[in-house]
Amino acid sequence: MRQMELAARILENAWVRLEPLEERHRSELIAVAQADPSIFRHMPYSVSTEGFAPTFDWLLKERAEGRWIPHVVMTPYGRVIGQSCYLTLRPRDAGVEIGGTWYVREAQGTAINPAAKLALLDNAFAQGAERVEFKTDALNAQSRAALTKLGATFEGIHRRHMRRPDGTWRDSAYFSIIREEWPAVRAKIEARLASFT
Repeated sequence: MRQMELAARILENAWVRLEPLEERHRSELIAVAQADPSIFRHMPYSVSTEGFAPTFDWLLKERAEGRWIPHVVMTPYGRVIGQSCYLTLRPRDAGVEIGGTWYVREAQGTAINPAAKLALLDNAFAQGAERVEFKTDALNAQSRAALTKLGATFEGIHRRHMRRPDGTWRDSAYFSIIREEWPAVRAKIEARLASFT
């Protein structure tokens, strides 16, 4: 039985560069995040009231304790445009979640998200993942549509799954891709990215 062995590393392709989150990213990532707090409407971060600094500190702590592998998402020429992470790492069961994803407004609906997901998924399956999962607020129609377009399989709703920053309950929509599906999903993502060139 092969165990998944995910580690922090730089991931890149023609559209994006993902760097493991480090202290040197602090000022630029915080500035980008706080420029438009509305992008966090469906996220469990209180950016509009607390700023992004507490989240940045929390991400560094999660990384140090081996629970998350956060990445700063950049354009190929180094401009910070968001983040995406590995979380809920389950090495023994070869499972991982990709989440904590957000992008600046102008990057949404472009090649950025499929390219970042391609890099993260490719790396996860190459490092032994059998299952990659995603969850989003059930009310987040944009995220659910993006995951469907990506080729992930909708698995259902986990009711009253998490508290939102305002204290209300969030239902989470779950999606996944398993190893046997990855070649076809990868081809679909690559074809979609080719349309952006």
